[in-house]
Amino acid sequence: MKILHGLDEAPADFGQPEGEGGAGGATGTVVTIGVFDGVHRGHQLLISQAVQTARELGVPSVVMTFDPHPRTIFAPDSAPSVLLPLEERARIIADLGVDYLLVIDFRVELAGMSPEEYFCDVLAERLRARHIIVGENFTFGRDAAGTAQTMAQLGEQYGVDVTIVRLLSDGGVRICSTAIRDELAGGNLDVATDYMGRPFSVIAMIERGAGRGGRELGYPTANQYVAESAALPGDGVYAGWLTIIDDGPIAGDMEPGVRYPAAISVGTNPTFGDERRSVESYVLDRDADLYDRMARVEFVEKVRDMVKFDTVDELLEHMARDVARTRDTLGV
Repeated sequence: MKILHGLDEAPADFGQPEGEGGAGGATGTVVTIGVFDGVHRGHQLLISQAVQTARELGVPSVVMTFDPHPRTIFAPDSAPSVLLPLEERARIIADLGVDYLLVIDFRVELAGMSPEEYFCDVLAERLRARHIIVGENFTFGRDAAGTAQTMAQLGEQYGVDVTIVRLLSDGGVRICSTAIRDELAGGNLDVATDYMGRPFSVIAMIERGAGRGGRELGYPTANQYVAESAALPGDGVYAGWLTIIDDGPIAGDMEPGVRYPAAISVGTNPTFGDERRSVESYVLDRDADLYDRMARVEFVEKVRDMVKFDTVDELLEHMARDVARTRDTLGV
C-alpha cells in the first residue's frame, strides 16, 4: 500500500492504466472515505467492499482518511479520544489489501467546500473515482451538509457509481468508534475487542517511571505515558501482550517484533502517589532494557480493578496473583 499525504501527492495519471499513452486497461479508482478511527469491524466491512469492487473493475482502491480528526478542528471541546494513531490505522488498512491510503488534513484541503465541489473537484476530477463506497451515516462538505444520499444523487448526476453500506450491528447495538470508547472506559474489554475484531492496543515510547523501585520489588515494568487525547481502557490490571515494534537489538533476552506475555496496569498509582495516568507492563519471565523503545501493548482480558494498598507487602501479594491470572488467561 502506498501512503499519500495530501491531494498534491496523488499522481497526475491517477487511475489511468499503465502502458504507452495509458492505452489498454480499465480506468478510474474505487474510493471509500472516513476517519476510520479504530478500523473496527464496520470499517473493515466498508474497506473490504471497496477493495473487492476495485479488483472486480481492475482499478486501484483508495481509502481517503483524515488526520487530525475533523472534530478536533470544528468542535475541539467535544473531540473524541483517539483509538488508534495514524501509523497503526495505516498498518491495519494495508492488511486489508488497499492500494492507496490518502491522508487529508481537513484544515488545508477540504474546509469550506460545498458537497458538490467536494464531489466534483476532489473525488471525480482529482481521484478519478469510478465507484464511491460510503457508510449510511457519512457526511461531507461545508457544515457537513452532504449526506450519503447526497453522494448518491451527485453520483447519478455525474456518472459515478455510489454504494451506500448499512452500518454493522451486533446484538442490536451499532458498532461504531463511540461505542468502543464507551466500552473501554467502562472496563468492558471483551465487548470492545469484539467490536474491533482484534484486541485493543496502545502504542507509545517506553519511559522511566516514577522511581517506585519496580525492579527492587521484583516486578520491573515498561512504563508508557500516552497523550491525553488517546483512548485507554478503564483503570485496572489486564492480561495482554507487549511487542517492541522499532528496529535494533534489545539489551537482554527479548527481540523486536516478538509478542511477549505481560501483566498490564492502567491508571495512576495510588499506592505511591503518582498522578500521571500510565500503562505499565510487567513482561513475564524476561529481563531486558526497554527504555526509549517503541512498544505496542495489546489488552486481552481484565484481571481486576485498580486498588490502593496500605502496605507494600499487600501490593506484592496482589501482584503475584495478577501474574498468576495473567498466565492462566494467556496460557503461558
